[in-house]
Amino acid sequence: MGLNFRNSEFRVSTGASFGMAILCSVLVFSGLQMYKNQLGSTRLMTLVAGYVASWLFIFMLTAVNNLENIMFGKGFQARVIPEVTLCLVLACAAAGMVHRVSITVCLLCSIVGLYYINKLSQSTTSAQVSHNANYKKKK
Repeated sequence: MGLNFRNSEFRVSTGASFGMAILCSVLVFSGLQMYKNQLGSTRLMTLVAGYVASWLFIFMLTAVNNLENIMFGKGFQARVIPEVTLCLVLACAAAGMVHRVSITVCLLCSIVGLYYINKLSQSTTSAQVSHNANYKKKK
């Protein structure tokens, strides 16, 4: 009884999603740099900086995957070695510009976020595959 995002009116095109992800990545990175002194001043704010940098990872991974879908066609999926690792290294480097502890928090939050993105992706993909299989059986 979950939500069906495949046929939802809330979807945007791949190009628009790429643009929004790039814009969010730039905004998060610039926010981390603008408030670097405040984010590195206390323990709590250092943790917040790592969490915010993990959102940078999510936005960059979304942008890279959308760009690959635009260039190579629909169905192209992000792999662990080139895409995920590159985005994770860049996000951790951005967190490291604020504080060393932020790198660890960014790494942990990014891995948790990646787990849930993968889980969501598998649930929507398996729902589409089972729907297509049922449709073919009826013919």
